[in-house]
Amino acid sequence: MSTSADSSDIEEGLKFRPKFDATGLVTCVATDAGSGEVLMVAHMNDEALRKTISSGEAWYYSRSRQSLWRKGESSGHTQRVVEMRLDCDQDAIWIRVEQAGAACHTGRRSCFYRAVTSDDGGARLSFVDADRLFDPAKVYR
Repeated sequence: MSTSADSSDIEEGLKFRPKFDATGLVTCVATDAGSGEVLMVAHMNDEALRKTISSGEAWYYSRSRQSLWRKGESSGHTQRVVEMRLDCDQDAIWIRVEQAGAACHTGRRSCFYRAVTSDDGGARLSFVDADRLFDPAKVYR
């Protein structure tokens, strides 16, 4: 159980104490350091977070593969971390990166290439900024 002193230390203190979820992960949002464009959202475990901090390159944890991975290890489309920030309660990470090539495994610059619009009480998707920078079938074979 946390106390108000703990909350104050987490929210106002300078101790780095990331709060991982029950599965040992913390959400990370990566944006382009120059433009501010949101590139992707992924997860980090403790090891990925430590490797990102020590190497200056983005490392993540794949929930589907249950493994650690360095961004760009297959595609060559790496992320150099320019700045890392932690949110107020230390349960989300924001990294500003210099993205080499595409951030999305679909070959697009950003993973956020579809807009959601209202459609007769429901929702519809439309492509925006959806040009592919590479063919994923050739890169990921």
